Amino acid sequence: MSRASRRGFMAGAGAVGLAGGRAWAAQSDAVYFGGPILTMDDARPRAEAVAVRGGRILAVGAKDEVLARAGRGARLVDLGGRTLLPGFVDPHGHVSFVGLQAVSANLLPAPDGEGNSIAQLQAITRAWLDANRPFVERYKLIIGFGYDDSQLREQRHPTRRELDEISSELPVMFIHQSGHLGVANSKALEAAGISAATPDPQGGVFRREGGEPNGVMEEHAFMGVMGKLLSRLDLDANLKMIAEGVKLYTQFGYTTCQDGKSSSGGVKALQLAASRGLLSADVVAYPDALTATDVMKAPLWGRTYKDRFRVGGVKLSIDGSPQGKTAWLSQPYFVPPEGQSAAYAGYPAVPVDQCLAAIDTAFANGWQILVHANGDAAIDVLIAGVREATKKHGPGDRRPVMIHGQTAREDQVDACKALGIIPSFFPMHTFYWGDWHRDSVLGPVRAENISPTGWATRRGMMFTTHHDAPVAKPDSMRVLSSTVSRRTRTGDILGPHQRVSVETALKAMTLWPAYQHFEETTKGSITHGKLADFALLSGDPTATETDKLASLKVVETIKEGVSIWRG
Repeated sequence: MSRASRRGFMAGAGAVGLAGGRAWAAQSDAVYFGGPILTMDDARPRAEAVAVRGGRILAVGAKDEVLARAGRGARLVDLGGRTLLPGFVDPHGHVSFVGLQAVSANLLPAPDGEGNSIAQLQAITRAWLDANRPFVERYKLIIGFGYDDSQLREQRHPTRRELDEISSELPVMFIHQSGHLGVANSKALEAAGISAATPDPQGGVFRREGGEPNGVMEEHAFMGVMGKLLSRLDLDANLKMIAEGVKLYTQFGYTTCQDGKSSSGGVKALQLAASRGLLSADVVAYPDALTATDVMKAPLWGRTYKDRFRVGGVKLSIDGSPQGKTAWLSQPYFVPPEGQSAAYAGYPAVPVDQCLAAIDTAFANGWQILVHANGDAAIDVLIAGVREATKKHGPGDRRPVMIHGQTAREDQVDACKALGIIPSFFPMHTFYWGDWHRDSVLGPVRAENISPTGWATRRGMMFTTHHDAPVAKPDSMRVLSSTVSRRTRTGDILGPHQRVSVETALKAMTLWPAYQHFEETTKGSITHGKLADFALLSGDPTATETDKLASLKVVETIKEGVSIWRG
């Protein structure tokens, strides 16, 4: 977001989009031709032309045949050599949280930002503060998003004292790029009621120096403080953040977005945003399986969108972040975090019995459940829960999903196949944190098999790939590149045996996540009768050198035949 747009973030927020998404309802018949068309349909992998009528795909095939089917009144769209694909479907992300990132100080390290030292984090935040005085004065809060201790020159987290240097009068909060850790200054800790006497919560840690919290918080300790501070943001701010999050998704070709682990209030805000026409792309929410099941009722929960929004199921988080060293492993971390013993292997974010009960509840109610399980110890709990719930409630088309599965062992991939658990992998880790996994998190042996898409492919499994935005930008071409190449920041190929073809990687971003969402009959491929959801790329990924895939650009995003973003 530009400095000017950040300054104007709150101006008229309550009225944002009142003309809004209504413009997306306008549709016109069209025929697309003049460039590669990759359909993701095995019956016809490529086509010369596609006709659209009433927001759906009318015809796919040879140009002359499609033109004849469309008739004389259709608008002709020459692709000019660019490549048309199905719109990308997000199998796991946090679209509302992306909006928070959009309005916060950008603390991301290179190549997505300049936050490569603690001094730079401070300078970036001070500049953001100067440019966003109306926001800060209204909400009495300073927010930075995306710092990564693994990429900082100091190779550590900043502390409360270093955030106090930014402001000693206002709460300052830095959110780690993983979203599972953060840092608060003294005022922020005070505002959240945190002191030396505050015990560590279940599934969380306040890191300390001499008994005093040093500002660094893990998992539920961080989530609790962040929740209290973000409660200062009003409805206007939340609606604006939702709109900004969807907008950023569409810039990368996504026509279906996800809001994973929504709160009850978050679901209601999304519903309101939808009713006001703020959603140019579809949004499917998965509320927290432990705290937000009150929204799991019709008409919110179901397979039908209303104003581009629906609730698809529930989300459970068993553990934390491998790059933050809070994921729950069966074997110790290669280099334990500061203050931990050599036996440290992370920890569950939620007691195991609660995890098993949540999975059982989902099966009993017919809810699809998405389960965040990064460490292999957490994955064991997921597998055990699905196995027992299936025995208890019988077979059914439930499509449970393993979110991330970063450290899944080969036997666990076999178990997922046997139980019908869809793996949704996070291959962007190979680029952003591959070197960190190899040298610090897992060591060179285990790191080779993070996000094991190769194992799934060789077993003939359907899997999906995600960006987990705002952990990373919702950059579809970076997802594609990382899945195909597995090249790290330093140029290492991390686990060459886990690489897959471009065609497979594209299915994991289109057709297979549509299936994951129970939407395979309407989305995910350029097939007659499906929605005319398209992403237009600057080049053909199947004809692009592997090392150049990340440089491809989304130049236009089309939802039901209507352009919703153009570069």
